[in-house]
Amino acid sequence: MIDVIVVGGGPTGMMLAAELRLHAVRVLVLEKDTEPTKIVRSLGLHARSIEIMDQRGLLDRFLALGRRHPLGGFFAGIPAPAPERLDTAHPYVLAIPQPRTDQLLSEHASALGAEIRRGAEVVGLDRHDDAVTVELADGARLRARYLVGCDGGRSTVRRLLGVAFPGEPSRVETLLGEMALTASPDTITEVMTEVRKTQLRFGAMPLADGLYRVLAPAPAAAVAEDRAVAPTFEEMKQQLIATAGTDFGAHSPRWLSRFGDGTRQAERYRVGRVLLAGDAAHIHPPTGGQGLNLGVQDAFNLGWKLAAEINGWAPANLLDTYESERHPVAADVLDNTRAQMALMSLDAGPRAVRGLVSQLMQFDEVSRYLTEKIIATAIRYDFGEGDPLLGRRLRDIALRRGRLYAQMHAGRGLLLDQTGNLSVQGWSDRVDHIVDVSEELDAPAVLLRPDGHVAWVGRDQQDLFDHLPVWFGQRAGARAI
Repeated sequence: MIDVIVVGGGPTGMMLAAELRLHAVRVLVLEKDTEPTKIVRSLGLHARSIEIMDQRGLLDRFLALGRRHPLGGFFAGIPAPAPERLDTAHPYVLAIPQPRTDQLLSEHASALGAEIRRGAEVVGLDRHDDAVTVELADGARLRARYLVGCDGGRSTVRRLLGVAFPGEPSRVETLLGEMALTASPDTITEVMTEVRKTQLRFGAMPLADGLYRVLAPAPAAAVAEDRAVAPTFEEMKQQLIATAGTDFGAHSPRWLSRFGDGTRQAERYRVGRVLLAGDAAHIHPPTGGQGLNLGVQDAFNLGWKLAAEINGWAPANLLDTYESERHPVAADVLDNTRAQMALMSLDAGPRAVRGLVSQLMQFDEVSRYLTEKIIATAIRYDFGEGDPLLGRRLRDIALRRGRLYAQMHAGRGLLLDQTGNLSVQGWSDRVDHIVDVSEELDAPAVLLRPDGHVAWVGRDQQDLFDHLPVWFGQRAGARAI
């Protein structure tokens, strides 16, 4: 029997498959598309996702294929200087098109031993007390201990589970595509600068190979019932003319797509042995570029917990903390995208509010607060009262013998011990013990979960022993007693 079937081979699914393989979990990824998509739905990674790639030793590969950009202007596209004193070693956006991210994460999962099966569409799902059975479009049936739906906003897994997906339908729609433009770069820049004074959902960004990524707002009355159906090239050109007064001599489209501002969240992330992650659990407008990042971060939270359950050392209710931690995070993202979309409205009231927010964002504290919502570095899971670090992820810090994140590639827990007097005896099969010091850490010792969030702060050995079982189960040997 397969340990975990992951439905959906996008960034969320591949990140999850890799995280599971770090713990020797047998994983099968089912992806209905026969070939990787060339559509660039996401343009980059924010700081928390960059940290995640660094924590798993992948960042150099991403940096080689991407470009770093400053963080200013990401909240509702409001021009503002990049905030100072961000709590991250990566205060930038890494511009990298989604097909590259897909490729790197797929290669990572494959290298760790995940099986990836393309052209495998799930059409049926049966849940049992001890397993899950899926039926494929070709009639094949597969059985696994757990299944995770990472199959996008139109998730088949979510539909088969009958999980409600409440929220708001799309009220506006934007056409998107990559194509060649014959107009000169100066002309394109001049027109775009003028149009974007009033129409923030318009743009033409130069790419490699002489192509441009073009966005144009669709008419208010033209929201498509099925956004899986791409617009025609003629529709795109007509909308460019309607918005900018020119189609810039557009020709040779590489791909065309459309997206709306629908905002929805699954009522539940888990039903027994079936879980949801990424866009299958939440959808929202792409404003701020948070979608792919949110899904990758879901997978990073879920992977080690599901592996612990399968490998038999998970404490009670550990798997349930995936929903209790990630559902509020996504709800907050949905709200901040709602706010950003309101600030991008052409109506007089929202435009007045946008002007006020623009003024407020000149204050560094305001800019930092709103930026941290986008880059996901301010998230604090509720671990109860205690040290301010508790529940937060710890940024990469310099140690005397290297960097913190370089010690986290294996996806295990980690005790960073500046006292040299502590022990993880009985949990060393799940938790690494690093005795080292850092001028950047004002705490005697911290216990990190595999996702880098601080689970304990202190110096007392018995207190540490009391907290280790909360996240890492019983002491080795105790389970056999």
